[in-house]
Amino acid sequence: MTTFILNYQPYNGSDVTWNALRLAKTLHRSGEGVNIFLMNDAVDLARDITEKPQSYDYDLVDMIKKLHADGVAVQACGTCNARCGLFKNSPYFDESISSTMQILADWVMQSDKVLTF
Repeated sequence: MTTFILNYQPYNGSDVTWNALRLAKTLHRSGEGVNIFLMNDAVDLARDITEKPQSYDYDLVDMIKKLHADGVAVQACGTCNARCGLFKNSPYFDESISSTMQILADWVMQSDKVLTF
């Protein structure tokens, strides 16, 4: 099991989040169990209100939604919803992904690998 912890604003001018999602997708398709935990400004990945800027080639919100629909466990920090991102207090695309630090702690203890981006 590999747990990804994403921290950065999705469209911040770098490819950090895009590369994390690409790796998660590749591992999942290779049969690896994958968890993705969104915290800090990365919680904007879980918000439908977050739109892809014209300068970006890939829709990162769509990528995370497809991973979630394909069976990748996705959770987003419930506390960060109100504190972080450009769209504070906006709902997540799926209410069931609002999560806690305890879930992240459990994932970390159960994982063989933990990657932070």
